[in-house]
Amino acid sequence: MKKSFLLAAFASLVLTSCTKDKPVVNETTEVTTNNNGAVYELDTLNSRIEWKGYKILKSDQTSHFGTINFESGDLTVHEGMLESGKFIVDMNSLTSVDLKDDAEQLGKLNGHLKSGDFFETDKFPTASYEITKVSKNDSGDYNTLLDGNLTIKGITKPMQFNANVSVKDGVASIATEPKDISREAFNVKFQMPVANGVIKDDVNLQIIIKANEKK
Repeated sequence: MKKSFLLAAFASLVLTSCTKDKPVVNETTEVTTNNNGAVYELDTLNSRIEWKGYKILKSDQTSHFGTINFESGDLTVHEGMLESGKFIVDMNSLTSVDLKDDAEQLGKLNGHLKSGDFFETDKFPTASYEITKVSKNDSGDYNTLLDGNLTIKGITKPMQFNANVSVKDGVASIATEPKDISREAFNVKFQMPVANGVIKDDVNLQIIIKANEKK
């Protein structure tokens, strides 16, 4: 009888633990480069992320677009080829370019995007992208395929970008193909249900990088 009671108690404990909310488990891709090349330091004044968000109708008439600046970053270049890199994004620099001539509306939108309804920048002031693998792309308009880990609001997801990459005369540049990313995958969501029906889940991102070789 005592043994049966213990088994029943153990089963109850297992079932109870299985019903609890599971913590967010970050997904990542492994770094496949050896990081033994020359280091190139990010030129923060000439690098940026360009973003565009949409309402229900995905058109220029129903969208906002803007920029986010980088805080820091570097690339590794080995034998003249990009090998790896990591960039820290200053989420408090997020701004809407389309409203730049309307200070009142610009302030309202920027404040809303940085609030707990979206990016919650007081709690998550930075985001990041780490390049973990660089592959040649022999087809299409982009010469390189970048694999990496994108982290927003403490959530990390593998993210792949087509990009044009150039390394010449001590300057490395990267321009990714504009790519739609699910904001809700990173827990970036307006909490009112009706708003999630009005604002598209997709946010379009393009990464533009310039980095100079460290002397």
